Amino acid sequence: MATVLSVSGSPSASSRTNRLLRHLDDRLTAQGHEVVPLDVRALPAQALLGADLGHPAITEAAGLFARADGVVVGTPVYKASYSGVLKALLDLLPQYALTGKTVLPLATGGSTAHVLAIDYALRPVLNSMGAAHVVQGWFTLDRDITTHEDGTVTVAPGAAEALAQVVDQFSAALVGRPAAPRPTAPRPAAPALAAAS
Repeated sequence: MATVLSVSGSPSASSRTNRLLRHLDDRLTAQGHEVVPLDVRALPAQALLGADLGHPAITEAAGLFARADGVVVGTPVYKASYSGVLKALLDLLPQYALTGKTVLPLATGGSTAHVLAIDYALRPVLNSMGAAHVVQGWFTLDRDITTHEDGTVTVAPGAAEALAQVVDQFSAALVGRPAAPRPTAPRPAAPALAAAS
């Protein structure tokens, strides 16, 4: 199907954002996509903060973006914006690193006060980098994500349903087909038209 780069912009390995992304990676893999995870926090801090474009890890990260058909970008929200480590990476990528790509923005945070961070902070950057299609993103409250000792997560039912829908829309956009409509109550049959006499 498609190659998806799944980018975690969390500075913490045990963050809810990181674990949620890896949980959603499984859904995309089950739909036939090849998913490549990228944890920005694993890149050398000196290379990120020193804008070392020639560092092998930065070159490799840029190559992952270039090879991907689609990109999932997940970030915790800090002070109504995406994380600093994610910004540091995006700043080092070529200006149009997302040209022709479908992008799914996701964010997590402790308060609904940050729900617009995707649209007002992250989406404009993704668009400016040439993304062909930035699909509907989703903000998930920290309290709706339960992490377990084995690294798995459980997502509260309402949030899980919404996340499944945006991931499925992203998946459908990657392969150029419309997303399956959500199930609805059956419509009553239309009355038969009388034949003209």
